[in-house]
Amino acid sequence: MPEQLQQAFRLMHVHAHPDDESSKGAGITAKYVAEGVDVHVATCTGGERGDILNPKMERPGILENIHEIRREEMHRARDILGIKQDWLGFVDSGWVEEFMLVKEMGAKDWSLLPEGCFGRTPLEVSTRRLVEIIRSFRPHVVTTYDENGGYPHPDHIMCHRVSVEAFRAAGDPDLFPDAGEPWQPLKLYYSHTFNYPRMVALHEAIKRHGLASPYEERLEEWKPNPGWDERVTTKVECADFFGVRDQALLAHATQIDPDGPWFAVPREIEKEAWPTEDFELVTSYVPVPEAARREETDLFAGLDASTADDEGKAAVGREISFGKVVTA
Repeated sequence: MPEQLQQAFRLMHVHAHPDDESSKGAGITAKYVAEGVDVHVATCTGGERGDILNPKMERPGILENIHEIRREEMHRARDILGIKQDWLGFVDSGWVEEFMLVKEMGAKDWSLLPEGCFGRTPLEVSTRRLVEIIRSFRPHVVTTYDENGGYPHPDHIMCHRVSVEAFRAAGDPDLFPDAGEPWQPLKLYYSHTFNYPRMVALHEAIKRHGLASPYEERLEEWKPNPGWDERVTTKVECADFFGVRDQALLAHATQIDPDGPWFAVPREIEKEAWPTEDFELVTSYVPVPEAARREETDLFAGLDASTADDEGKAAVGREISFGKVVTA
């Protein structure tokens, strides 16, 4: 897609915590920003209950002021990536072991989470807030997590639910009429950052170079699910922007250990083994050729920058079942 056309496009990522925008999809964020795309991140919580994962940050005053520190880290990462960012304003649910246990019917017990947290906020309340942001920013494309949250943290699962509901509701004139003028994003994607084929490719590339792989134990425990991996429809090449991604990650100093596994793979090996970030196209209001649904290389495929705003307006109020991709 010509660079001058990219400038008319708007992309929104919806994430659960500060640092998620830098650990999931930051490579394509930096790529699209460099091409002139207007990128906005909506962050659901302040990360108040996240652990301090960098031993160098375990010092007096950090934990007591973690909310303010995480906001400052997010602002630094935001500036590095060159994005806009809004807080939905909800409180981190924390990592609750009991919640992670699957019940007999496979449902999570949300009552186990702390009072007042994001996971226990009524869906209508959190959806309304995201609808306000979507209608204000008017993205053409939205990305979020899959139905398992990427991993089953309660805030990630709730982020998925809120994103799906807001994607639908933003274009419905009858829903949240006081939350701004309706706007329908044209495409919805789930990120598939930590997929099995990627881990295997990185692991094998590291071993070929005679280095110790940080994925050895994880892959031994991983039960492959080919059906899950086949859900990936879209691979966006962004290896040239892995350096920007890494700098944004390092801005989250309480969350990211520079000597930890995030940086155990030399960047040149990563570029060679897996130069893309991967997504699943879930819903599209614009036609996508059936043959291209497994070969997309651009989140804006099928969109014309000169008419995208008109298409977003025209899609307002249009009925489409969730998970529907209109094929050409």
